Amino acid sequence: MAGRERKNRAVSSPLRAAGLYARGAGRVLLRGGGSLRERLARPDERLVFVVGSPRSGTTFLGRSLGALPGFVDLGEVPALKALIPALGDTPSPEAAHRIRRTLDTTRRLGLVGGRRAVEQTPESAFVVEALAFAYPSASFVHIVRDGRDVVSSLLERGWLSSGRGGEDDAGHAYGAAPRFWVEAERRAEFESASDAGRAAWAWRRYVGAAQAAPPDRCFDLRYERMVAEPEAVARDLAGFLGAEPDALAVALGAAHRESVGRYRDALSPAQLADVLAEAGGLLEALAYVTADSASALRR
Repeated sequence: MAGRERKNRAVSSPLRAAGLYARGAGRVLLRGGGSLRERLARPDERLVFVVGSPRSGTTFLGRSLGALPGFVDLGEVPALKALIPALGDTPSPEAAHRIRRTLDTTRRLGLVGGRRAVEQTPESAFVVEALAFAYPSASFVHIVRDGRDVVSSLLERGWLSSGRGGEDDAGHAYGAAPRFWVEAERRAEFESASDAGRAAWAWRRYVGAAQAAPPDRCFDLRYERMVAEPEAVARDLAGFLGAEPDALAVALGAAHRESVGRYRDALSPAQLADVLAEAGGLLEALAYVTADSASALRR
């Protein structure tokens, strides 16, 4: 029986990997775009990695960039999302090799060709150094959103909430169990934290990890500025990427203004206190809260 189980696991692993690749490539194929010549052209090495915390606008921004002429949105690549937690302390050259193999396979199967691929898996924030090593011509866009609004959105989704079942498209379980990005010495604390505390924890860890992107190849973008000044942001970001600013301005103009400051109605004083207890330092460093207001809410 044990031998049969080992065989089944060995068989299911490549089958599961094939399913993840098929899912990711299928999404790209369904998005269409690009001429046949572009789809069959030599791959463009100037990938764009949109990094940031989940619910920070990574999906919206990735889609906006991917819709530009000559670009294509890969979305969240399931095979990459499944790989990242397993990389752990893998040295950058080795991690880069595995990441490149994963993304190049997805690009090939999705007929990305000569279009510039935009990758927007939030977990990519934890391997930015390996990504930079794997693709020396790649660019990074780090989008940051007020952690309190991110917590509000994460609570609405329930991905980190106690009692939540199911899993994401990469096979990672939802709920209160510690993720790969939780500090080893605090894993038990994570599981016992409030839902708001875990959501703030995620925001802090993702934003902190993304800050390791090479500064000379990274465009730092505030979600709030993107919503308030889409044309100015489009001009600056398009200049950074060598893209078409007018088309990008139209895409960014669709951002929802009411999403800024939603925490004021969505979070209770107790939840705000939990957020500040876990991520107040980063909120202060990014000027989303002042030291005085943070201290008052923690009381």
